Amino acid sequence: MDKLTAKAACAGLLPLSIGDVTLTEEPQSVLTVLTSRKGRATDAATALEISHGVKWPKPGRANFGSRISAIWFGHDEVLIKGEAPDKHLKKECFLVDQSDAWAVVRMEGDQCEDVLARLVPMDLRPAAFSRGQTARTQLFHISVSITRLPDDAFLILAFRSMAASLVHDLKTAMEAVAARG
Repeated sequence: MDKLTAKAACAGLLPLSIGDVTLTEEPQSVLTVLTSRKGRATDAATALEISHGVKWPKPGRANFGSRISAIWFGHDEVLIKGEAPDKHLKKECFLVDQSDAWAVVRMEGDQCEDVLARLVPMDLRPAAFSRGQTARTQLFHISVSITRLPDDAFLILAFRSMAASLVHDLKTAMEAVAARG
């Protein structure tokens, strides 16, 4: 039997710098979706804060701690990125490990909003999409999660199977913005 080797979702595709925009793959970390049990949303939020020191984010928001980030992911759902969830969360939440399911990239640079404006059907300028905001949206034809990070970079998550398309679409937009001069 062949020996299988794990590789990053964007292996061989990133890093990429065009103009003043840089696209890198985030280091591999644990990604877990937490879904609060029926009628237990408040208990789930309390358990997350006690276990990891991060509040359960409100819709459209992300909260950042020293060890994990908690990103709103849908109705009563949060994606935690960073470390494995504390086992005590199982009492209040359903936990689904998503670590291998997503391509996770970081985009930074002064023209990020210009690049994303070519691909995303929402206003991502700081006045409309401030630090800590997150959205489930489309990037060209790909379903993504986009979060504005505290340091004015963007965290973009797409299904792992769409990693090559994600990088291609972002690269094309980066080249177009850079060509404008």
